[in-house]
Amino acid sequence: MSKREFQTEVSQLLQLIIHSLYSHPEIFLRELISNSSDALDKLRHLTLTEDSYKALPFNPRIDLELDEENKTLTIADTGIGMNEEELVSHLGTIARSGTKNFLSQLSGDAKRDSNLIGQFGVGFYSAFMVADSIEVISRKAGEDQAWRWVSDGKTGFEIERAERPTAGTTILLHFNEEGKQYANSWRLQEIVKKYSNHIAFPIFLTYDKSEWDEAEKKSTKIRTTEQVNAASALWRRPKSELKEEDYKELYKSVAGGWEDPLFWFHTKAEGSLDYTTLFYVPSKAPLDLYQAEYKVGVKLYVKRVFIMDDAKELLPQYLRFIRGIIDSEDLPLNVSREILQQNRVLTSIRTASVKKILSELKNIAANQPEQYLKFITEYNRPLKEGLHGDFANRETLLDLVRFKSTKVEGLTSLADVKSRMKEEQKSIYYITGGAEPLLRTSPLLEIYKKKDLEVLILDDDIDEIVFSGVDKYGDIDLKAVNKASTSEDLKDEAEPEKAEALQPLLDKLKATLGENVKEVRASVRLADSPSCIVSDEEEPSMKMQQMLRAMGQTDIPALKPTLEINPDHEIVKKLLARSDDATTQDAAWLLFDQALLMEGVPLQDPAAFVQRLNRILNLSI
Repeated sequence: MSKREFQTEVSQLLQLIIHSLYSHPEIFLRELISNSSDALDKLRHLTLTEDSYKALPFNPRIDLELDEENKTLTIADTGIGMNEEELVSHLGTIARSGTKNFLSQLSGDAKRDSNLIGQFGVGFYSAFMVADSIEVISRKAGEDQAWRWVSDGKTGFEIERAERPTAGTTILLHFNEEGKQYANSWRLQEIVKKYSNHIAFPIFLTYDKSEWDEAEKKSTKIRTTEQVNAASALWRRPKSELKEEDYKELYKSVAGGWEDPLFWFHTKAEGSLDYTTLFYVPSKAPLDLYQAEYKVGVKLYVKRVFIMDDAKELLPQYLRFIRGIIDSEDLPLNVSREILQQNRVLTSIRTASVKKILSELKNIAANQPEQYLKFITEYNRPLKEGLHGDFANRETLLDLVRFKSTKVEGLTSLADVKSRMKEEQKSIYYITGGAEPLLRTSPLLEIYKKKDLEVLILDDDIDEIVFSGVDKYGDIDLKAVNKASTSEDLKDEAEPEKAEALQPLLDKLKATLGENVKEVRASVRLADSPSCIVSDEEEPSMKMQQMLRAMGQTDIPALKPTLEINPDHEIVKKLLARSDDATTQDAAWLLFDQALLMEGVPLQDPAAFVQRLNRILNLSI
């Protein structure tokens, strides 16, 4: 027998699970049955699609065998099985980065952390909560040799050759004190019905059943085997037959967690295409939502046969938080990920599914605003990503996304903003380029406050990228207040005269600032501040340029901002009256630097800024 050590991460994981993680230890049975179901799914797929597997016997079933006296439970399946290398890889090491991510995501909150187990595929280890020793015997389909893996979850594991009459995996649990409560047939049946009733393969329980012997006038034990699950694909059943609890329990199995979903959408399509979809929205955003290697949440079935659960082609990336099932009657059983990318059937299903999900969300927004607020709190940002790439559904997405505003508390929709527009208002206005407190105090908002115009506060770091490509909501223009052209909306008859009177100062400021600015001009958007900076329509703001460089995009050209000066400000009026001297030049730089600071852009030369500020302070004190 070969003795092996656990990989370091496995040891850490086992200690967390055994001592602090699980608030519901009964989850161990759900996880082990789920693993058996996956193994059966994989073998069934191979027997239907691969010639080398078609001749293999396949009698799909999961067997639970309880020995109450010895406090053991056996979970056996006739699935694809594992060879020696796979036993070591799957049960002794952490082969995929997602599981390492699991360790880094743990918070110490037992209920929250227990929801991560299914998400990160480490459910097997949950069995060590209820067992002080686990034995796994597995034989891979198509191979003759079986292998035994044994561990106490502490010191490592041992592996040796073994015998098993058929392909599949058998797991023997020796219950510890915590686990002895599960050496009870009624309790096991209850857990299976609660978590695994929908598993599409029969689950049998063998146990000692008590029966009353009328002749002997006493109860006797009879060894009995009974099927304990419904073994039907729940999503294929009519909605009228399903209860709310049925949907919730399937979700917990699909998503691997404890919390109920926010809502679900169950659709059966018949006609040119025949398919069923059942989509869930999790109540909390998946923890890998913003990781490049996020885990796909939708499983693909063909004619109730599981095909794959890692195809990112099933839904667009911005809907990666969706969990659920697509079951098609029209795709081939041997469809591959490469074929999926060009498959017309899947393209049609995907297009219809996206429209269905978005239309259902729109209905919820209209009819269940409190529920929709919970949704948008978690998923506003992914919907914005959709605005950037899903042009076909942009109008719907614009109705679904929510915004902060200068007019209302909390979040608001574009439809509501449109309803609040003033009669003479030409556009819906928004500001991007930094954190909410910075944006709300921006000089760029002054004229809008003075004219009582609403401005949307777009403080998400993707907002400027997304909304630079969205120029209309219906027939209303969407305009950024930090773009030079937006000021055209705000002009009044007196502006040309003010600009003309200010021109000598504008020329002085431009001569002083030189190549640091594209232009210096009179502003129509300032009320209380002396200066601000704006960008041209097609250019990213100074803040966005800074963010892109921080993200490693070093090839961005140094774009120059336009400096706008408030002709009504006292400082500007005094500067207009001064001759071109050193103080005027210091003031020119300070007007520019303070405008940059208000945009959240760091100064290139803070020391020079301080020196100029001190010289001006010296004159004023």
